[in-house]
Amino acid sequence: MQLTSHPPTSSVSILLDALPNPKVVDGVCPRRARQQLDFLLLAIEALELGGSEAFLDDIKELGLQEIVKNRVVLWRIRATNSLRRNNQRRPLTLQEAKALSIIICHRAKRLTVLIRQLLMVYDQLLEKQLSPDHHLRLSNYLERFRAHFRSRMNPKRAGVIAYSSNEKLDDLALTLLSQLLFCTGTAGTQRLWSSLFDGDVE
Repeated sequence: MQLTSHPPTSSVSILLDALPNPKVVDGVCPRRARQQLDFLLLAIEALELGGSEAFLDDIKELGLQEIVKNRVVLWRIRATNSLRRNNQRRPLTLQEAKALSIIICHRAKRLTVLIRQLLMVYDQLLEKQLSPDHHLRLSNYLERFRAHFRSRMNPKRAGVIAYSSNEKLDDLALTLLSQLLFCTGTAGTQRLWSSLFDGDVE
């Protein structure tokens, strides 16, 4: 089933075709997948200053401009996350979701050393029964993630209210960090793609 009126180039097709099309209703992504992709992008933005600009560079490098043409289109795609303040009431196509997955894994691989370091530090702090505030870089990541989340998500949505405390948001940020590490391994993009639809397809 064709999901875009502008067929991607052959090089892009190779990237997209490596990810199978799950059997989802009307060929669009379920809500949980939309949220997960946006949250992972949010975590990357909290990891590195200028993360949003890096996404645009990655889009050009990966040749995904046919799907994500510019900054505005990227925002509209991410705003299909129903928890956002300015939610776009439009579906997220499988092609768009594939593009986001490829971007996430591409950027995560470049941040592998930092991601591993932060997770290792967190484990060490847990063993010593110390809070993340005892490590500057980890503390900065968590603080930026909380700020990004609260500025972009709708506080009236039940899914956002569930993360009303700093502790809950820190737990989410650390979970996303582990998921980003999962994306850096062998066949990371395929594994991320499959995980997005667990329980949502036959």
